[in-house]
Amino acid sequence: MVIAEKPSVARTIAQVLVCEDKRDGYLEGPDGAVSWCFGHLAEYAMPEAYDERYRKWSLEALPIIPEKWKLEVTEDKAKQFKTLKDLLNRKEFSYVVNACDAGREGELIFNRVYELSGSRMPVKRLWISSMEDNAIREGFRTLKSADEYRNLADASVCRAQADWLVGMNASRAFTKVYDYRLSVGRVQTPTLAMLADREAAIGGFQKEQYFITHLLIDSHEKTIDAVSEHFTSREEANRLAGMCEGRNALVTSLDRQTKTAAPPKLYDLTTLQRDANRLFGYTAAKTLECAQTLYENKLITYPRTDSNYLTDDMEQTARNVIAASKEVFPFLAADPAEETGRLLNSKKVSDHHAIIPTVEIRNADLSGRSVEEKNVLIMVAARLVCAAGRPHVYETVKAALQCCGYSFSASGRSVKEPGWKAIEEAMRKQCRADAESETDDLSVVSDGQDLSALYQGASFSPVHTKVSEHWTQPPKRYTEDTLLAAMERAGSSDMEADVERKGLGTPATRASIIDKLIQSGYAVRKKKQVIATDAGRQLISVMPEYLKSVKMTADWENQLLMIERGQYDNRTFMNGITGMLQRMLEECRQIEGDERNRFGTHKEREAIGTCPVCGSPVYEGKQNFYCSNRDCRFVLWKENRYLERMQKKLDAGMAKDLLAKGRTRVKDLYSAKKDKLFTADLLMEWKDGRAMFSLDFPKTSGGRQRGARSR
Repeated sequence: MVIAEKPSVARTIAQVLVCEDKRDGYLEGPDGAVSWCFGHLAEYAMPEAYDERYRKWSLEALPIIPEKWKLEVTEDKAKQFKTLKDLLNRKEFSYVVNACDAGREGELIFNRVYELSGSRMPVKRLWISSMEDNAIREGFRTLKSADEYRNLADASVCRAQADWLVGMNASRAFTKVYDYRLSVGRVQTPTLAMLADREAAIGGFQKEQYFITHLLIDSHEKTIDAVSEHFTSREEANRLAGMCEGRNALVTSLDRQTKTAAPPKLYDLTTLQRDANRLFGYTAAKTLECAQTLYENKLITYPRTDSNYLTDDMEQTARNVIAASKEVFPFLAADPAEETGRLLNSKKVSDHHAIIPTVEIRNADLSGRSVEEKNVLIMVAARLVCAAGRPHVYETVKAALQCCGYSFSASGRSVKEPGWKAIEEAMRKQCRADAESETDDLSVVSDGQDLSALYQGASFSPVHTKVSEHWTQPPKRYTEDTLLAAMERAGSSDMEADVERKGLGTPATRASIIDKLIQSGYAVRKKKQVIATDAGRQLISVMPEYLKSVKMTADWENQLLMIERGQYDNRTFMNGITGMLQRMLEECRQIEGDERNRFGTHKEREAIGTCPVCGSPVYEGKQNFYCSNRDCRFVLWKENRYLERMQKKLDAGMAKDLLAKGRTRVKDLYSAKKDKLFTADLLMEWKDGRAMFSLDFPKTSGGRQRGARSR
């Protein structure tokens, strides 16, 4: 009996195990059966499942700390759970294989289903980094006992319970204190704090104007630009320009250095997501989605990794994959050199090695892959070839000049040997990647002005001058690229150098953290930027330091890693979480007076309708339409995935209709399949704690359905 994390993975495994007979919710063969979860089939129950009094939000009822944790299966996944439960309790199977993703989350998904099923069947673990047939066969040949992954399972439970405890208790506490819906998370709140702090730094920045005097020197039909120091006064810069115009300039010193840029390391998930955002503008979630699809189609190795190396026994694999990559993508042969030895370091590989293509790309039909998937695949292939390529060699020149007794400087760089950069440039041209120069880590080795003709003692006359005007610049807003980097580095300055994992979240969870902030209305995307909203900044303004501290959250993440390795006690970790909650609640109960009214009241607002769940007034917020009853979970988001795919947002008029009638007529909905606009009725039903939408197509007076029209 085998359980995979999702149907597509189950089908691939079933094909290798020759389980070809389709059943309802599983595939069966002569030697066993393969079934699947749909991600998390079971979640921790809501507080009211433990005690009905928790249904009403109350500060006095906190903290909520379950003595025995309850799991619940969501209604839409109940059928598949029943199938798994039946299979897990069938007598003919001698053991079950946990074939969920090889990581902390996959361990949690399987163990929850196994626990709820009541099965006592022995458990074995499939742990693979590739979905290639040979890798699957080898994985089943070397199955491990589930006991070897007990520490990983403990860490997964601690992470999930800590998130539940912080989310449920902190959100309820601050919501009741301020009479304003506030959502707090163990990892999302410190991440939001970074965004809010950046906005505060930008808002408090005082721009200062400065001026630079330029010497423009003609040399071998080229113009060399040498610059002065910064002047706060335009008059000073103009005076120097006037003094130097038409005069002689002398090169007083020259520093010429040959430098190399070593090839980049192989991709882990975070660096892949960062580059995909920088080059193509893909969100972290989109990149992970593409990488997961490529992995399930046997085109790349397991993507949720934090390693940049391959194991020492993979050198021949690396050579084979490099050859396959150059065959499939001929433009990657721009640098023929290969040095695979630097890719190998078993000591720096934890659960999974770095992301590389598989040799299956040689025989794959890529025509059916989306543009985004192709770009991610090309990036992974290009990074492998780059990492094995020659160093990039370039020359830097720094020249000091004198004119009329004043100092000027000029700098330039020129490429001597393109090396691995030739491959990267070929990849960008092939994919038409458009990286923003200010976030391009590699811009330092690009061509600059050519100073190769300069030498110490060279004299130029006459020179020309100009004055340029500049302003000091505030800190840049985070892009998803730089936010992922900041999350990865968070807390590192406060940790010992030998601490292996630092930062907020894990490579596998950072994308969902960013998406949750945006879905909650605490952050927005503006092109590549991720910006804290007013609501997000307000939330951070009332959070105690320890709830928004990147150091504390990074410490927790490192403790979870230590639990995985049997180096830290899980009970000690959970005691730390509950102790922090007790401190938070004591402080919340001391907040009084004007501070509790920081967010105002609903009295002066006009309700747009009545909540279909509890009958309380519904008000419009910046990002949503929400129930005024803090004990009620009803909310309608202005930007939601259902309408987003039809290029629409939920406005107040639509929300009023939905609340009053359960439906609203919507014009100019977009059909991507037909590339046409159409009209339909949007229907809403509140089910399983969220709004469920569907479309109903109106008919014309003749009884026929309205047709779509071209854009």
